[in-house]
Amino acid sequence: MKKKLHSHYLSKCLEAGCDEAGGGVLAGPVFASAVILPPNFDCPKLNDSKQLSASVRSDLRLVIEEKALAWGVGIANEEEISEHNILNASILAMHRAIKKLKICPEHLIIDGDQFNPYKSIPYTTIVKGDAKYLSIAAASVLAKTHRDDYMKQLHKEYPIYELQENKGYPTQYHRCIVAMLGVSPYHRKGYHLRNIPISEI
Repeated sequence: MKKKLHSHYLSKCLEAGCDEAGGGVLAGPVFASAVILPPNFDCPKLNDSKQLSASVRSDLRLVIEEKALAWGVGIANEEEISEHNILNASILAMHRAIKKLKICPEHLIIDGDQFNPYKSIPYTTIVKGDAKYLSIAAASVLAKTHRDDYMKQLHKEYPIYELQENKGYPTQYHRCIVAMLGVSPYHRKGYHLRNIPISEI
């Protein structure tokens, strides 16, 4: 039985949940989202996006974008990941997502254990927060679905990497194609790829 997610971390506070998608991939940007949900928001299916099927995530995205008081999506691209490292690039993407909120939150709850302050807004980091709080789970769904859509567009430019299937993650096939053909402009620099024999495809 799925554990019921908390509606908020601080009561009587306009709170935004933040999460990212695409941290551990070989290709593509990191996406982040910030979501402010209404106090009475109820959605039993909502959970950490990694625990949901693609079809459920797509359905939830429509609900979240319609019902949220405010939501935003931010991106840090491959060059920024190489320059700042993936952690700081993820935080940068979160900052950009927060900036897009049409309502300024009074408090932020961040999935994970590290964050850099955004302006003067107080924040709390929460390990595995996407499985504990509705707003972080909602942010995880938006970050994941927006990023997946983006990767499907990249697939049209570079179909050989099958980015519409692996979304940039290091599947065996993806690693092998990179070893054989090299990288696309959307692959992250500095990531060490393990060579996989062609016979393993």
